[in-house]
Amino acid sequence: MIHLDYRDGRPIYSQIAHSVQLQIQTGILKTGDRMPSVRELAADLAINPNTIQRAYRELEAQGWIVTVTGKGCFVADAVQSEQENLLKQLDSLTDALTRQGITREEIAQRILKGGNKHA
Repeated sequence: MIHLDYRDGRPIYSQIAHSVQLQIQTGILKTGDRMPSVRELAADLAINPNTIQRAYRELEAQGWIVTVTGKGCFVADAVQSEQENLLKQLDSLTDALTRQGITREEIAQRILKGGNKHA
């Protein structure tokens, strides 16, 4: 069940995407489960279908769901999705660190040490 908090500072589509991610991570939604259609979910939540579409686009871009043309949206492999998400975060952090003057070799050494900043 998706709960929307209109006092939350996050956009509604972001709240929806986050709620779906949590449901996947906790096993409520499982790999291969069919997501409600955009119209179904919009009607259930009494919000504009464009908001649901935006949440689904975000979830798909992050690898949480996949769209099968003519069939709908389905939960992607949660472990693979989480790994892809973490690797994207690592790529972003690596780029930010190199812009700060830290070499890729230094970053690699830190990773190989397990991220222990005191080593």
